[in-house]
Amino acid sequence: MALLTLGINHRTAPVEIRERVAFTPERMAEAFSELRAASGASEAAILSTCNRTELYLAGDDDCAPTVLRWLAGFHELDVADLEDVLYVHRDSEAVRHMMRVAAGLDSMVLGEPQIFGQLKDAYSLAREHGATGSFLSRLFEQTFSVAKRVRTQTAIGENPVSVAYASVSMAHHIFADMSRNKALLIGAGKTIELVSRHLADAGVKDFLVANRTLERAQALAELHGGKGVVLSEIPDHLADVDIIISSTASPLPILGKGAVERALKKRKHRPFFMVDIAVPRDIEPEVGSLADVYLYTVDDLRQVIEENIRSREGAAREAENLISSGVQEFLDQLRALDAVSTLKVFRQRAELLRDVESEKALRALRNGVDPETVLRSLARGLTNKLLHQPSVQVRKAMAEGRTEVTECLRELYQLDALEADEPTTTEKL
Repeated sequence: MALLTLGINHRTAPVEIRERVAFTPERMAEAFSELRAASGASEAAILSTCNRTELYLAGDDDCAPTVLRWLAGFHELDVADLEDVLYVHRDSEAVRHMMRVAAGLDSMVLGEPQIFGQLKDAYSLAREHGATGSFLSRLFEQTFSVAKRVRTQTAIGENPVSVAYASVSMAHHIFADMSRNKALLIGAGKTIELVSRHLADAGVKDFLVANRTLERAQALAELHGGKGVVLSEIPDHLADVDIIISSTASPLPILGKGAVERALKKRKHRPFFMVDIAVPRDIEPEVGSLADVYLYTVDDLRQVIEENIRSREGAAREAENLISSGVQEFLDQLRALDAVSTLKVFRQRAELLRDVESEKALRALRNGVDPETVLRSLARGLTNKLLHQPSVQVRKAMAEGRTEVTECLRELYQLDALEADEPTTTEKL
């Protein structure tokens, strides 16, 4: 069975194209129905995220040109709009590509874990729509197994490589159990939203979000059961928080040394952990000179991230080796399954010949023919019928110069061993 992967991602296509090629949940049923009908593929799955759209197809033929036309038509694009940004992988390379995607090796952020869950969702959705069969199911399961192996046997996902995640990771150096700590997030943009998610994942349950507009602060805080305030209210709450992470577009500092000093006195010098992601800075640099304040800037994080990227790149090389092994395992599985299928047909044919010759022998016995004659005729007839077609094909192969067929025959029936065991003429005498 042929395997085909077609797709676009953040490396091949700009966001304007990726947006137009994305599949919405509302049109997934329609997409699966049309895709299989247009391509003739017996199995299909669709992965659609903000950074990539990929189609996985299994069938008897290479249907890439047809699928390209369908994909363009489904999203009301010209084929020319996709030709230059589309990549195509076939068979073993398609297997390798899926495993690299699942392990985060093809992601914008090397080793990011979200794509693994997105690929699992894509598989579940394909199953819900009855679009997968034994081939793609086996491929997805092997892919997930290899991706988990990469996660557990390499350091590909251990070191943070985003500012938001690095900020939260560094907080663990100060607070072992973050479920007991309250966080103050200053700003309500995408970076702070990511920070809030990572903090929540790390166990933080008490959130305070401060922003220039109260509505946006409340909207973000409510996602985690927290409270929103305006920037001017920060001094009133400062003594109650332990973790402060700030990222705004303010041209002037929002948090000054004096306010922090007063908060420290109220806290009886329990430590503050602060990360200032903003440029220009939101927290006055002098705050970092205070005892019991651990203040990090975006430059501090950048150094950590660069070191972690180098670490991930080393882990990625280990991951590629694991993926190569995973691809080979999958191909071996397919060959084993193909062997089982071939042997089944081979046995059925042999049993059919056996039954025909057995029935002929039984009729002869019922007609009074000598049993020894019947037995010899049965053995001769069965042998001739079993060997006739292979003999014809071997002669044909040799005439065409395909000597490997005879080598295969010698291996299957261990003819070399038989010749070695056969007695010489002298020994026979």
